[in-house]
Amino acid sequence: MSKEPVFVGIDVSQSSLDLAEHSSQKHWSFANEEAGIARVVNLLNELTPNLVVLEATGGIEIPLVSELMTAGLPVVVVNPRQVRDFARATGRLAKTDSLDAQIIARFAEAVRPELRPLPDAAALEFSAIVTRRRQLQDMLTMEKNRLRASRKAVRSRIEAHIVWMKTELENTNHDLEQSIKQSPVWKEKDDLLQSVPGIGQVTSAALIAGLPELGTLSRKQISNLVGVAPLNRDSGTLRGKRTIWGGRGHVRAALYMAALASTIHNPVIKNFYRRLVAAGKAKKAALVACMHKLLLILNSMVKHNVHWTYVIPENIKLPVDN
Repeated sequence: MSKEPVFVGIDVSQSSLDLAEHSSQKHWSFANEEAGIARVVNLLNELTPNLVVLEATGGIEIPLVSELMTAGLPVVVVNPRQVRDFARATGRLAKTDSLDAQIIARFAEAVRPELRPLPDAAALEFSAIVTRRRQLQDMLTMEKNRLRASRKAVRSRIEAHIVWMKTELENTNHDLEQSIKQSPVWKEKDDLLQSVPGIGQVTSAALIAGLPELGTLSRKQISNLVGVAPLNRDSGTLRGKRTIWGGRGHVRAALYMAALASTIHNPVIKNFYRRLVAAGKAKKAALVACMHKLLLILNSMVKHNVHWTYVIPENIKLPVDN
């Protein structure tokens, strides 16, 4: 007699870890701390689940995911949007931690998101540094904006905070550089990515940390994963405007800046952008198309382990222009 598949959903919050198993409707709750994470791992080892699903929560989930990976458990981290849309589609509008865990477990059983290789512990640490750099950059921008409108009574404090954040940003950049140098695999990928005109250290680090699947997926899969593939909005005879949405926003933001630089410094992307604009495409839409094209080039380069040249090697399958 074959064992019934086991699907577990985990709702991660700052203070607790709520688990639900789909078929039995059982529910458990543990503190989100080292001892609680250890109990979660022990419980899941006993349940031997076919799939464990949890939502990305801005980094709160990383310690748990690291331990689940180390234990060899089949864990998938999904975009919260997918679970929210699934909950609406099934009429589950109430919200508590236990109900969230149940809907995630139900999502796991119904959708069965594909298991992908997750980054190892060192990659998660690297991702944390990249995230911290992005946070510092955002905070620095906000403080600079506040300084412009500040009064004399608080201006010196804001200026001191800006100096501190600039120092922290420099230290974080140094940590990123050292992390890349200490990993032969990352160093090789970083050298490959930065060989592309328009791709610098920040974009390369964002791709290494935030898109470990680069070079392992098809063109369509990588485009959908990042969220740069135009999606149809059609219904009946109505033909809506194709737009991009979903995907990994932080990777897309880094790719946007790289595409912007590439329209100036990268001959392939620059010519592609100019042709689109000359053909009447709006500049913003043309830039999104450049993001898409640049991502596909990078995916092919990593897949074939080939550095950039102005004459693109024949073994790289470039995206078509339209």
